[in-house]
Amino acid sequence: MTNSQRIWGLHNDVLGQELLDGGFISIGWPAVGDLRQIGNDQLKMREAVARVFPAAKPGAIPVWAGMLRRFAFEAQVGDVVIFPSKHDRSLNFGRITGSYEYDSSRSLQPHLRRVQWLKTGVARSLFSQSALYEVGSALTMFAVRNYAEEFLAFLGAEDDESFVRSHLQLQEKQTEEEAQEAVSEMPNADRIDQHTRDFVANMLLTELSHEEFEHFTADLLRCMGYQARVTQYAVDGGIDVVAHKDLLGVEPPIIKVQCKHTSATQGGPVVQQLLGTLDRDEAGLFFTLGSYSADALKIERQKQNIRLFSGADITDLVLRYYEQLPSKWRSKFPLRSVLAVDEN
Repeated sequence: MTNSQRIWGLHNDVLGQELLDGGFISIGWPAVGDLRQIGNDQLKMREAVARVFPAAKPGAIPVWAGMLRRFAFEAQVGDVVIFPSKHDRSLNFGRITGSYEYDSSRSLQPHLRRVQWLKTGVARSLFSQSALYEVGSALTMFAVRNYAEEFLAFLGAEDDESFVRSHLQLQEKQTEEEAQEAVSEMPNADRIDQHTRDFVANMLLTELSHEEFEHFTADLLRCMGYQARVTQYAVDGGIDVVAHKDLLGVEPPIIKVQCKHTSATQGGPVVQQLLGTLDRDEAGLFFTLGSYSADALKIERQKQNIRLFSGADITDLVLRYYEQLPSKWRSKFPLRSVLAVDEN
């Protein structure tokens, strides 16, 4: 990857996993037809969109036309694309490998580009708040400019941990002007929701120590109705929290929890280690602020007594049980309820 590499962001709430499984990206506006018949001409694209959507607001026509032209003609083979998934709230990185295609059999999204997915299911907590806000653009397809360097550094890093270590300095160099530019778009409910989730995930990573994260996990389980105790830090044999429903902790299932206070991707071997500590009638939980590799998720699917919680899962639990959390944790990521514009 080079710093001159162009990066595009793409939102697709209709097709999620299908994009990753099929190796492509797609967008809607099927009524416009094959964009190759219109050509790489913004004026003609606007006229075509206006004909198909005569009742659309005048301001929407050039925006829609621009996104269609961007998708079909401006994005080039070799460009990087970032697809934020709403399904698991992760980021997916790919490289465009094919020119524009039109598939009339796809009634909702016939406009296609072939993509080689480079890294999928990437935890959002690896990146700066401002970079995440940029890829949260309200547009369907958009150029990623302000924080392209950060995303390219991730793609070029040896692994997640090395990216985090090497890229902290770059994040600290962000200027006030860049921060203001990143948040200049009009807010809406979806963007506020995602920004809040990113804020919580970032605070859990940066404001808590490894030991505090274990105590936070225990308190979160208590909010869910469990009895929970933290094992002795650093000499726990890989088990950080023990939880159970009964007061004495003698009735099955006993739940053993391993906590990884990191945004790095967790692989199958560490999940297998947790599985190896479980006796009969015991269950295992793995808590991390990052995500999981395919082999780790395969273990979860095959074993009924183990559950993997990613950073997105933990954030969901924080928002659900926020009011019940002890004040010492709520002060780390202060939140309040607001009403926001819902454009859906």
